[in-house]
Amino acid sequence: MTSSPSAPSPWWTPSVHADRRPFLIGRNAIQAGLRSFFAVNDFIEVDTATLQVSPGNEAHLHAFATEALTIDGRGAPFYLHTSPEFACKKLLAAGEQRIACFAHVYRNRERGPLHHPEFTMLEWYRAGETYETLMVDCAQILAQAAESTGTRSFTFRGIEVDPFLEPERLSVADAFMRFARVDLLGSIDPGGETDLEHLAAQLRRAGIRVAEDDTWADLFSRVIVEKVEPNLGRGRATILDLYPVSEAALARPSAADPRVAERFELYACGVELANAFGELTDAEEQRRRFEMEMAEKHRVYGESYPLDEDFLAALAIMPEASGIALGFDRLAMLATGATRIDQVLWAPVADYGP
Repeated sequence: MTSSPSAPSPWWTPSVHADRRPFLIGRNAIQAGLRSFFAVNDFIEVDTATLQVSPGNEAHLHAFATEALTIDGRGAPFYLHTSPEFACKKLLAAGEQRIACFAHVYRNRERGPLHHPEFTMLEWYRAGETYETLMVDCAQILAQAAESTGTRSFTFRGIEVDPFLEPERLSVADAFMRFARVDLLGSIDPGGETDLEHLAAQLRRAGIRVAEDDTWADLFSRVIVEKVEPNLGRGRATILDLYPVSEAALARPSAADPRVAERFELYACGVELANAFGELTDAEEQRRRFEMEMAEKHRVYGESYPLDEDFLAALAIMPEASGIALGFDRLAMLATGATRIDQVLWAPVADYGP
């Protein structure tokens, strides 16, 4: 098949590669710097299998499905993982204390300037350490990425961040009030149950669209996307902290307020870079949350994924820990000045349509 005259040249065209190569060399420098950072801090780099019996159990993540065949031709369903999280936590259960992993991960229904169906996730875990420790890691990793590329600032879509400044720490509830004038915690009871009507009424007063079939989670996401995220990571990075328990399926509740969980996300230049948890280690509670997530996935998309029983068994003996997943390609974009994720991927996935 030949390309149409207006189609862009393939990434392997020498002239296109020459334009992309500085970003790719920058990517390599950042990765080398981060490997050194983790080694100095006593982390073991691990490598996890891509094929898993469950790709993850979050309602709005979409996986690639495949099939493994036995010698006699019988098939068993497998998935390309959306994160190395389950495997990493099994390693914590096995006795590892500090681990880091650069993993190729796969997410369906995702393609755009900041999304690619196959990308690199950097995850690291600290057994016996709080999730606040990960906040310190994030600040150091932003600075390390900048030092590796020789830049003093990150810029994306006209928003600039000084990667050497300490990130601002902002609770989700405070962000809702600051940017949308919405009292988020007023719509959550002490047991973590959410009140749809209370939240919907506040959004209507704030002039934010509410549809008849919206769930509480839909409204929460709308405020995050439309009102909160565009204002994060300006001048300095932002740590958006303490998500509602219902929006933190793998995180433990906060000891200070059971309505929220030990979850934060890292933003720079309005871009989400990382998602961190004080890890939930209650296997039965984790099972309950996964089942709720898969019920919601089936309601919205008509499909669901199996639970990884091996993971739930490992969770029962996993020590208290904190863990974080960082979109390495996005970090490379910000540190090198790239404007599209494919500019920092050595060999992007072939285009398969809009």
